[in-house]
Amino acid sequence: MAPELLGAGFCLIAYFLGSIPFGVVFSYLWGTQDPRQAGSQNIGFTNVLRLSGKKVGVFTLIGDLGKGWLVGWVVSVGLVPKLWGLTAVLAVLLGHLFPIFLKFRGGKGVATGLGGILGLHFPLGLLLVVLWGTAVGIWRYSSGGALMAFGAFPMASWFVTGDMEFTSFSVLVSAFIIFRHKDNIAHLLQGTEPRIGTNSL
Repeated sequence: MAPELLGAGFCLIAYFLGSIPFGVVFSYLWGTQDPRQAGSQNIGFTNVLRLSGKKVGVFTLIGDLGKGWLVGWVVSVGLVPKLWGLTAVLAVLLGHLFPIFLKFRGGKGVATGLGGILGLHFPLGLLLVVLWGTAVGIWRYSSGGALMAFGAFPMASWFVTGDMEFTSFSVLVSAFIIFRHKDNIAHLLQGTEPRIGTNSL
């Protein structure tokens, strides 16, 4: 198969994989609230955790992280050309952000983005997880941790890899995730952003 066809096909698969809304699926399986209908109406880990508890939240996190990691890992072992591989990791993220199964209204991409980076370049992914976890541990704002981690991603990518294609990829990933957090940024500035561990929505 021609590399272009292989790469394009893999990107399409990655997008559909990213579109699987694990927060909605696991909430339905456990008979808890549909995250699209309550709380922040986001399908990701933080809203599911608040609405449905730790078990459903953790399964959602594993699913969202795992779909990104799987695509990143396939790319890391060289099964697709590099540029197509980076595009595929971006595609799985876009699938989560704009899922075809939910009329293109998805999550904010933090877990899927982190998973993709962990699979693609484990040291960089681990650095972002540490940044996210440190920020959340100190301030208990999931959104704040995401903004810190992905705000640092482009600079960290250039410092660690020195690769322009990877750095350009990191800029796109960070731009999409930060854009999806625009409401959270406003809430953080206003002091109304809910902290992890509270019931405030």
